[in-house]
Amino acid sequence: MQFRCAVLDDFQNVASACADWSTLSDRVEVVSFAEHFATEDELAAALADFDFVVTLRERVAFPESLLNRLPRLKLLIASGMRNSVIDYAAAKAGGVTVCGTQSSSTPPVELTWALLLGLARGIVQENNALRDGGPWQSTVGADLHSRTLGLLGLGKIGSRVAQVGLAFGMEVTAWSRHLTKERADEVGVELASSKEELLASSDFVSVHLALSDRTRGLLGAAELALLKPTAYLINTSRSAIVDQEALLAALHEGRIAGAGVDVFDVEPLPGNHPMRTAPRLLATPHLGYVSRANYARYYGQALEDIQAYLDGDPVRVLG
Repeated sequence: MQFRCAVLDDFQNVASACADWSTLSDRVEVVSFAEHFATEDELAAALADFDFVVTLRERVAFPESLLNRLPRLKLLIASGMRNSVIDYAAAKAGGVTVCGTQSSSTPPVELTWALLLGLARGIVQENNALRDGGPWQSTVGADLHSRTLGLLGLGKIGSRVAQVGLAFGMEVTAWSRHLTKERADEVGVELASSKEELLASSDFVSVHLALSDRTRGLLGAAELALLKPTAYLINTSRSAIVDQEALLAALHEGRIAGAGVDVFDVEPLPGNHPMRTAPRLLATPHLGYVSRANYARYYGQALEDIQAYLDGDPVRVLG
C-alpha cells in the first residue's frame, strides 16, 4: 500500500530539497503545498486524501473539528517538540499519532538581533533612500554600547540574546515571574526587581517568553506606557504576549521609538492588516525559525518520523 503525505505551507518550495524524500518513494507519495489554507473547510478538502501531514510550528491548528473530518489521517508531524494548536486528545481518540522534531534556538536569536540592529540604525529607511535617490543620511542611529537591554524571559533563547547584548557592551537586565537571581547571575545579567522596573529603565526590550495563560496580554497599554519614548520593543516570541491594538496605538502616536515584530495574531498576515502599514515598525513574516539548517532539521526528522511510523516504532511522539 502506498501512503500519501502532505507538506503544508512550503512557501519557498524547498521541502523537497531539505531532505532525501526519495528514501520513502516506494511507500509514500509526498505532495507539498506552497499556498496557505486559511479555513478549516479548505484544510479538510485539501487533506482528505492524505495519510500523513507535516505542518510547520503552530501556524495551522488541528482542533477536534478538523481531525474528525480527516478519517484517513494516521500521522501528524509538527516541527518542534511543543505545539499548542493540536488537540492531542482528539488525535489519540481518532487513532492519529502526533510526532515532533527538534528545533534550534539559533535562528530566532539571530533574527532578534537583525530586527534590533535594523531599528537602531534605520537600515531599511536609509537603504530605501539610497536606492531611490532620497536624502543622503536622514536618520541618527541609536547607540547600543552602555544602553540597557531588558529581556522578558531568560530561557534558552533569551540567555543567548543576553550574551550578544553583553558583547555589544550593553547593560542587560531580565525579568520573568519565576526568574531567580541565581539564574541571572549564571548568565551574567541583572535581575530586574519587577516587570515594570524593567520596562521603565530599558532602552531596548525583547520578548522571549512562552505563551501561556500567565503571559497572554502581558504587555498591554499600561505596560507599554512605561517605556521611554526613545525605547524599542522587539517581539520574536508570540504575538499574543503583546496587546496588538495597544502596540499599534503606541506606534501611531509615537509613544515609543519603534518596534521589531516577527509574530502576528493571524498568519499569513492579511493584505489589509494594520500591521502592514504601521509607522515605526520593522516587521518580518515569522522568519524566526526559517533558516537552512533549521529546515534541514525539520524536514529531515519529519522523514525519520514517517520511516519510524512505517516500521511500527514511532519516535518523538507528542501529547
